Amino acid sequence: MSLEPFGARLRRAMDERGPLCVGIDPHASLLTDWGLNDDIAGLERFSRTVVEALAERVAVLKPQSAFFERFGSRGIAVLEKSVEEARAAGALVVMDAKRGDIGSTMAAYAETFLHKDAPLFSDALTVSPYLGYGSLKPAVDLARESGAGLFVLALTSNPEGGEVQHAVRGDGRNVGATMLAHLAAENAGETSLGSFGAVVGATLGDLSSYDLDINGPLLAPGIGAQGATAGDLAGVFGAVVRNVVPNVSRGVLRHGPDVVALRASAERFAEEIRAAVTAA
Repeated sequence: MSLEPFGARLRRAMDERGPLCVGIDPHASLLTDWGLNDDIAGLERFSRTVVEALAERVAVLKPQSAFFERFGSRGIAVLEKSVEEARAAGALVVMDAKRGDIGSTMAAYAETFLHKDAPLFSDALTVSPYLGYGSLKPAVDLARESGAGLFVLALTSNPEGGEVQHAVRGDGRNVGATMLAHLAAENAGETSLGSFGAVVGATLGDLSSYDLDINGPLLAPGIGAQGATAGDLAGVFGAVVRNVVPNVSRGVLRHGPDVVALRASAERFAEEIRAAVTAA
């Protein structure tokens, strides 16, 4: 039996807990800042602390798979445990793996993260569409079957992204806008919130020339250390700001390993975001 669709579960979690998404990004410098060694023990302590501090409080936790993969099979085991414990505590887990391939390989990536019986099953997965949106079909199909979701890279905040995402197609529409249109088609007819979202940077400024109303969530990195603030959200996302899932990583994680400080930081960001969305 599949879960209730991701979009519906996400809408409810955002309404109940606020829309904040906190990354779990155990990169080496952050482990050092926490007074931990850059090894499996440090990784495990870091991940367990973030989950303990936040999984019962925030709507979404977003582990960055690469920072676990670099430790090999033992790192993956820590990631599996983190996903399991975060979901058990009530947080939705978005696996930030940015997978993108074709055919049977894309299907295998989908099974890794989106099959309901997989050890790394997550509520949603970030994916890259730049082998063509159609290459994501195995992930789209399995997400629908499992009640999971996808976040598709559309308008990212890294400066290098523009050479692909802003490239203009023969029909006059650029690539980023094309991805948004595909996602709107996936979500057509959903009465709550669709399960197929886009990654759109909160640092991009005025995006009024894009149709961001895809009837699905918009995962928005860039709040905090990258320079965007909660107050910027309305200006970037306009009428669809209520569908935005703002992601904060370093802005919260730098307050660890103190659990109380991590919670306090997340609560500050959540309240700022809630106020900004309410006022929009």
